Amino acid sequence: MSADPLLTARLLRLLAEAPDGMALARVCKRLDVRMSVLLRTLAWLGDAELAGQPGPGWVRVERRGEREIAVLAEAGRAAAQAAGAVSP
Repeated sequence: MSADPLLTARLLRLLAEAPDGMALARVCKRLDVRMSVLLRTLAWLGDAELAGQPGPGWVRVERRGEREIAVLAEAGRAAAQAAGAVSP
């Protein structure tokens, strides 16, 4: 099991356009996905260990006051550039 490749590409592209990150609720609206789908995808793309394997560390979720913000990590930016999802 892993993150949906199409959703992953769309998420990386969206976060690349938001250098300060984006609220999870806004990410859901922009990508037209449920929060549960987004959270599962973020878990797969973060650095947490899932199914005995460490994640790639492409994204992280930060709490800023009352909001949770998805932020593209440097490794995620490099992965997005390598996949052609964003320009260097």
